[in-house]
Amino acid sequence: MSANVPPSTPRFAEPVASYSTYVDAEKAVNALAESGFPVEGVTIVAGDLRFVEQVTGRRSYGAAAIEAAPIGAITAALVGFLLGIFSQIAPLSTGLALAFWGLLLGAIVGALVGVLGHALAGRRRDFSSRATLDAGRYDVMAPADVAGEARGRLATPRAA
Repeated sequence: MSANVPPSTPRFAEPVASYSTYVDAEKAVNALAESGFPVEGVTIVAGDLRFVEQVTGRRSYGAAAIEAAPIGAITAALVGFLLGIFSQIAPLSTGLALAFWGLLLGAIVGALVGVLGHALAGRRRDFSSRATLDAGRYDVMAPADVAGEARGRLATPRAA
């Protein structure tokens, strides 16, 4: 197997072209498809992966409560509505009433759970962040028996 072929790629695949963005790799596969190339075996493989965590700010007890309250509110409102809708007496109004009370009480319970979770985490993670996975390159791979043809088609400029 070639040195730059990731282990998850089928053994018979060969690199056809490499691009710096996923959009460019998509355009290459689209160009192959438009030229009549059999794209069923073509894959786009991300390489040179990097995990990036962008710190967005401090995480306080208040922030933990605010983040968890909507989750508790929505969950409890949904459970309340479902329990109420199966009521024998005025199912719609009972469902809406239970959903309303579930929304209020669920927000309170959710906030308390958020604060408790933050307290149990201690000082290990006093910040909030957003994580992404970035790729340095995107390789277009094709089965070995048609890789040369794919390279040729991508090397030939298309008529506009």
